[in-house]
Amino acid sequence: MNLMLSIDRISEGYLILTTGLSIVFSALLLLVLFFKYGLPLLLYSYKMITKKRVAQIEKQPVNNNEEFTGEIAAAISTAIHLYLNDNHDNENAVLTIKQARKMYSPWSSKFYTVHSRL
Repeated sequence: MNLMLSIDRISEGYLILTTGLSIVFSALLLLVLFFKYGLPLLLYSYKMITKKRVAQIEKQPVNNNEEFTGEIAAAISTAIHLYLNDNHDNENAVLTIKQARKMYSPWSSKFYTVHSRL
């Protein structure tokens, strides 16, 4: 009876081993197939979609307003820059560091940890 139990445990171990190895190698095979065939297909479809969008954008007419000059664009960009950077206050950059007074504790003393009392 003891011999029968040991054989069942060994065969159960082989079953677990083969199942685990088959799962790992099938997952690796699926990853290889995805990176070899699936990823180039996804990149090609992405490229085709973006080409269509660029073509649609290029077809739209551009409204040239001759009253809008470079000075106006600079003034608008300066105003936006000042508005976005105005959120922070100008603070004094001087730091004052005070040394904290440490209380003596025999638990933190290195003398007692390095040397043993006789």
